[in-house]
Amino acid sequence: MQMNNYIEIIDKKLDEYIKIEYPETIFKSMKYTVTLPGKRLRPVMCLETCRVLGGEIEDAIPAACAVEMLHAQTLIHDDLPCMDNDDYRRGKLTNHKVFGEAIATLAGDALLTYAPQIITKYSDNLSSSVLIRVLNEYFQYAGARGVIAGQVVDMESEGKYIPEGGNIINRQEAEKTLEYLHIHKTSDLFQLAMRTGAIIAGADDDKLSAVTEFAKTFGLAFQIADDILDEISTFEQMGKTLGKDKEEGKLTYVSLFGLEEAKCKLTCLLAKCHDIMNEQNMYSVIFAEIIEKIIQRAGK
Repeated sequence: MQMNNYIEIIDKKLDEYIKIEYPETIFKSMKYTVTLPGKRLRPVMCLETCRVLGGEIEDAIPAACAVEMLHAQTLIHDDLPCMDNDDYRRGKLTNHKVFGEAIATLAGDALLTYAPQIITKYSDNLSSSVLIRVLNEYFQYAGARGVIAGQVVDMESEGKYIPEGGNIINRQEAEKTLEYLHIHKTSDLFQLAMRTGAIIAGADDDKLSAVTEFAKTFGLAFQIADDILDEISTFEQMGKTLGKDKEEGKLTYVSLFGLEEAKCKLTCLLAKCHDIMNEQNMYSVIFAEIIEKIIQRAGK
């Protein structure tokens, strides 16, 4: 299975799973962000984890799409004026610029609850016990101890450690806070995706621990790469407004450690991902390709 094959499957199912019904506005708003063109990394990694660990890809498709819906929910809310106030996402107008703030907020709320319904409705081949485990994973990572926690800490740390002038205040606390928000705002969704794929494949506890460590490490690397690209990339390449984090005193790996150290950390984390794959007998060409693309874009 190639990366493009996975993306085609996911895009087709996402389109099928969100049908436009009354009231049409909310479903159009939900579908708008969910179906924006993207790399679909999280659902791809869910499906590939399931395959690598001996599971059936078809069994993981509803869960993989649910993870992508949850990801879209975080993007909609993250872009709102009361949060990061962004006008563009993946080169297109953000949800609230198209549908208004009220509908965008409600679309995010709707996706948060719509996604697990997709899992329960379409996961015909999963046993009740596996289904409950998958849903528990979703609620854990989607909630107040997961991505929401990361978003809260991201907002609360704005300007707190890097006020106007760029001087770092309380570096030790800033480093701990940065790790927390990176793990929860970004890494948690990769952990959800890969752990879900592993659970559906019937992975034992040792293999699940290895998958979790890989996903956590990859998620941290992915966010550091995003921080780097915010400094060195362009709107045409990223499809969103760049440089806002720096202007608003956001806590990022680059703002705290500098560009070169961020690149060094990125390289080390991605090397660790390779080590985990090799040591745990879970090597994937697709995972290796994803890692290489990140290094090419942000690590050199």
